Amino acid sequence: MSKTILVSICLMAFLSTGCQRNYTPKPRGYFRISLPDKEYQSFDTTYPYKFDYPTYARVKTDSSTNAEDYWINLEFPQFDGKVHMSYKTINNNLFELLEDNRSLAYKHTIKADAINEKLFFDETKNVFGILYNIEGDAASAVQFFATDSTRHFLRGSLYFNAIPNKDSLAPVVSFVREDIMRLMETLEWKEGNH
Repeated sequence: MSKTILVSICLMAFLSTGCQRNYTPKPRGYFRISLPDKEYQSFDTTYPYKFDYPTYARVKTDSSTNAEDYWINLEFPQFDGKVHMSYKTINNNLFELLEDNRSLAYKHTIKADAINEKLFFDETKNVFGILYNIEGDAASAVQFFATDSTRHFLRGSLYFNAIPNKDSLAPVVSFVREDIMRLMETLEWKEGNH
């Protein structure tokens, strides 16, 4: 074999192997979400509770068929989400309300990677509760309850009108979780004929 043919074969072999590419798939991308500045206003009506909520949210009376007095939805139209909030007057049934709350939070265990509980105590305002951070692709990423343990019981659940996807919803869940924490920190009970 001549030297030119050998060089040509080696060159062709080199070029044919050099043209192969190893592709690495790009990670899935999501749209950038612009988050508004944190500003708060007071929800202070004839309801037996008051709290601060963000200016980019709306408070609407819950109009569902099973809604009771003082039930509201804290809507986040920019994110197509809402916090469903239900209020109950305690009537020697605190244990049942706590158990119902716990079972509603933990029913998301099937889809959750983890459920972390954050205790909340404010003895000066007589507000005690738990914030549930539900990690994973669960339908509700944040739930909470607050009570004075004798008369008032307020429960909330965050839902988005979207298929649960922890990666795409993570920035919004984290953003709204701060608002829920602010709600709990500013929550006060109002006494009267409710």
